[in-house]
Amino acid sequence: MEWVDLYLNVLKTKYADFNGRASRKEYWCFTLINIAISFVLGIIGGLIKFPMLGTIFMLAVLVPGIAVCFRRLHDTGKSGWWGFIVLVPIFGGFYLLYLMVLDSDPGGNQYGVNPKAS
Repeated sequence: MEWVDLYLNVLKTKYADFNGRASRKEYWCFTLINIAISFVLGIIGGLIKFPMLGTIFMLAVLVPGIAVCFRRLHDTGKSGWWGFIVLVPIFGGFYLLYLMVLDSDPGGNQYGVNPKAS
Protein backbone atom coordinates (compact mmCIF):
# COMPACT_ATOMS: atom_id res chain seq x y z
CA MET A 1 0.00 0.00 0.00
CA GLU A 2 2.99 2.28 0.56
CA TRP A 3 3.72 2.26 -3.19
CA VAL A 4 0.21 3.49 -3.96
CA ASP A 5 0.55 6.21 -1.32
CA LEU A 6 3.83 7.37 -2.86
CA TYR A 7 2.25 7.35 -6.31
CA LEU A 8 -0.78 9.36 -5.22
CA ASN A 9 1.43 11.79 -3.28
CA VAL A 10 3.32 12.61 -6.48
CA LEU A 11 0.04 13.20 -8.32
CA LYS A 12 -1.74 15.16 -5.58
CA THR A 13 0.86 17.29 -3.84
CA LYS A 14 3.86 17.35 -6.17
CA TYR A 15 2.18 17.38 -9.59
CA ALA A 16 4.37 20.13 -11.08
CA ASP A 17 6.91 20.57 -8.28
CA PHE A 18 10.36 20.66 -9.87
CA ASN A 19 12.11 21.70 -6.63
CA GLY A 20 13.44 19.51 -3.88
CA ARG A 21 14.45 15.89 -3.89
CA ALA A 22 12.73 12.57 -4.60
CA SER A 23 13.98 9.28 -3.23
CA ARG A 24 14.70 6.31 -5.45
CA LYS A 25 11.63 4.61 -4.07
CA GLU A 26 9.36 7.55 -4.87
CA TYR A 27 10.67 7.78 -8.44
CA TRP A 28 10.49 4.06 -9.21
CA CYS A 29 7.05 3.64 -7.58
CA PHE A 30 5.70 6.40 -9.78
CA THR A 31 7.41 5.12 -12.92
CA LEU A 32 6.56 1.43 -12.53
CA ILE A 33 2.93 2.07 -11.59
CA ASN A 34 2.59 4.34 -14.64
CA ILE A 35 4.00 1.60 -16.87
CA ALA A 36 1.59 -0.95 -15.39
CA ILE A 37 -1.42 1.35 -15.79
CA SER A 38 -0.43 2.17 -19.38
CA PHE A 39 -0.06 -1.52 -20.20
CA VAL A 40 -3.50 -2.32 -18.79
CA LEU A 41 -5.07 0.68 -20.55
CA GLY A 42 -3.39 -0.42 -23.77
CA ILE A 43 -5.00 -3.84 -23.49
CA ILE A 44 -8.38 -2.37 -22.58
CA GLY A 45 -8.07 0.17 -25.41
CA GLY A 46 -7.36 -2.65 -27.84
CA LEU A 47 -10.39 -4.58 -26.67
CA ILE A 48 -12.76 -1.62 -27.01
CA LYS A 49 -11.18 -0.45 -30.27
CA PHE A 50 -9.76 2.77 -28.76
CA PRO A 51 -5.97 2.25 -28.87
CA MET A 52 -5.19 5.81 -27.74
CA LEU A 53 -6.38 5.15 -24.17
CA GLY A 54 -2.88 4.43 -22.83
CA THR A 55 -1.44 7.38 -24.73
CA ILE A 56 -4.00 9.76 -23.23
CA PHE A 57 -3.06 8.52 -19.75
CA MET A 58 0.66 8.97 -20.43
CA LEU A 59 0.04 12.55 -21.60
CA ALA A 60 -1.91 13.20 -18.38
CA VAL A 61 1.05 12.10 -16.23
CA LEU A 62 3.77 13.65 -18.39
CA VAL A 63 4.29 16.76 -16.24
CA PRO A 64 4.46 14.90 -12.90
CA GLY A 65 6.75 12.33 -14.55
CA ILE A 66 9.20 15.00 -15.64
CA ALA A 67 8.92 16.69 -12.24
CA VAL A 68 9.70 13.51 -10.29
CA CYS A 69 12.59 12.82 -12.70
CA PHE A 70 14.02 16.29 -12.00
CA ARG A 71 13.62 15.80 -8.23
CA ARG A 72 15.28 12.38 -8.48
CA LEU A 73 18.24 13.94 -10.28
CA HIS A 74 18.41 16.60 -7.56
CA ASP A 75 18.60 13.77 -5.02
CA THR A 76 21.77 12.50 -6.69
CA GLY A 77 23.29 16.00 -6.71
CA LYS A 78 22.66 16.67 -10.42
CA SER A 79 20.68 19.46 -12.02
CA GLY A 80 17.26 18.48 -13.31
CA TRP A 81 18.39 19.53 -16.77
CA TRP A 82 20.39 16.29 -16.90
CA GLY A 83 17.03 14.62 -17.62
CA PHE A 84 17.31 15.83 -21.18
CA ILE A 85 20.38 13.61 -21.69
CA VAL A 86 17.83 11.00 -22.77
CA LEU A 87 17.64 12.89 -26.07
CA VAL A 88 21.18 11.77 -26.90
CA PRO A 89 20.82 8.60 -29.00
CA ILE A 90 21.78 5.28 -27.35
CA PHE A 91 24.09 6.68 -24.65
CA GLY A 92 21.59 9.16 -23.18
CA GLY A 93 18.95 6.68 -22.09
CA PHE A 94 21.47 4.37 -20.46
CA TYR A 95 23.14 7.23 -18.61
CA LEU A 96 19.80 8.55 -17.35
CA LEU A 97 18.90 5.04 -16.16
CA TYR A 98 22.25 4.90 -14.34
CA LEU A 99 21.50 8.25 -12.64
CA MET A 100 18.04 7.04 -11.61
CA VAL A 101 19.41 3.98 -9.79
CA LEU A 102 22.15 5.87 -7.95
CA ASP A 103 21.80 6.21 -4.20
CA SER A 104 20.90 9.56 -2.66
CA ASP A 105 23.55 12.09 -1.74
CA PRO A 106 24.08 11.60 1.98
CA GLY A 107 22.87 14.52 4.07
CA GLY A 108 21.68 17.68 2.43
CA ASN A 109 22.75 19.20 -0.85
CA GLN A 110 21.89 22.43 -2.68
CA TYR A 111 18.43 21.01 -3.50
CA GLY A 112 17.37 20.20 0.05
CA VAL A 113 17.61 17.59 2.77
CA ASN A 114 17.92 13.90 2.05
CA PRO A 115 14.40 12.40 1.68
CA LYS A 116 15.59 9.26 3.46
CA ALA A 117 16.20 11.33 6.58
CA SER A 118 12.56 12.39 6.89
